[in-house]
Amino acid sequence: MDNNNTGSGESGKSTIVKQMKIIHQNGYTREELLLFKLTIYKNIIDSAQAVVVAMQKLKLEPVEPINQSYSDKILDYRLDFNQFGGGLNPEIVRSIESLWHDPIIPAVLDRGSEFYLMDSAGYFFDHVHRIGQMDYIPNEVDVLMARTKTTGISETKFKSGQLSIHMFDVGGQRSERKKWIHCFEAVTSIIFCVALSEYDQVLLEESGQNRMAESLVLFESVINSRWFLRTSIILFLNKIDIFKAKLPKVPLERFFPEYTGGNDVNKAAKYILWRFTQLNRARLSIYPHLTQATDTSNIRLVFAAVKETVEPPSPLSLIHCLLMSPCGALLRYYRTPYGIAEFSSLITPKTQTNPLAPKTHTHTL
Repeated sequence: MDNNNTGSGESGKSTIVKQMKIIHQNGYTREELLLFKLTIYKNIIDSAQAVVVAMQKLKLEPVEPINQSYSDKILDYRLDFNQFGGGLNPEIVRSIESLWHDPIIPAVLDRGSEFYLMDSAGYFFDHVHRIGQMDYIPNEVDVLMARTKTTGISETKFKSGQLSIHMFDVGGQRSERKKWIHCFEAVTSIIFCVALSEYDQVLLEESGQNRMAESLVLFESVINSRWFLRTSIILFLNKIDIFKAKLPKVPLERFFPEYTGGNDVNKAAKYILWRFTQLNRARLSIYPHLTQATDTSNIRLVFAAVKETVEPPSPLSLIHCLLMSPCGALLRYYRTPYGIAEFSSLITPKTQTNPLAPKTHTHTL
């Protein structure tokens, strides 16, 4: 089986790569966790500055007067890349904490579709006091929440029982796509990651372009590509938790006027699924899954189900899995004569059936 993982930027695909390390490679060592400190600091500062800039753009001012001064400090702050080992500046930590708790913030977040803010910003703001300590060591949840732009192709190797896996994480921003699409002609299965919550967001590269629309464009180009005529598609509709929370506040029909299901999460998810499956002119097999990439137990169950949906090759064959999103990743499964015992032991319970699972190999609505 060959599997490819693709999707647009920040769809959660790279988080799934991290989950594979946690699940199948005994997680992160202390030294590896420490390598994420600067990324996490940068995520916090970038996000805080994005909030301040958005407030200015939206003409929303802090309710508490002190937070106007703190906003200025946040905008002026620059990370010292040579000093980050000592922790965040205590004054900037205090500024972010105070601004995050200002009564105006809910009104800012309610207009989140008008500016870019990474999905994990709230998590990091809630934990900025802990993260700002001198002796801070990131934990695995911090690592899963951390956002780093994927550029080029990076490889992760690990074993799962008798199975050797090579996972290739491929850049998904527009400028990166041309670097990987031609490399994976031989894959038999593509895992395509889409963030359900991106329906009201715009691209980093082009602020006027809706991210869900961009994901649909990429999906159409992949599923109908001459490179993937013998490929099955595993579609991860990711960030279901954020989608559930956002839907009542930001109506889906505001961005997709033909949708008529209101705030019903199941109807909304099925509508988005339909938008993707109706692009399948090549009539490839599609297997959809609702996912929350930051939830390790969810990803364990989903990957157990993924294993069952793919035709098992002969015992000595090489399995390639390409993990894609409007960012991508490729998994290569090297199968031994003893089979794939580790994956076969992670069978999804019958009570955990996927509400979007197709009754046949190809989903139709």
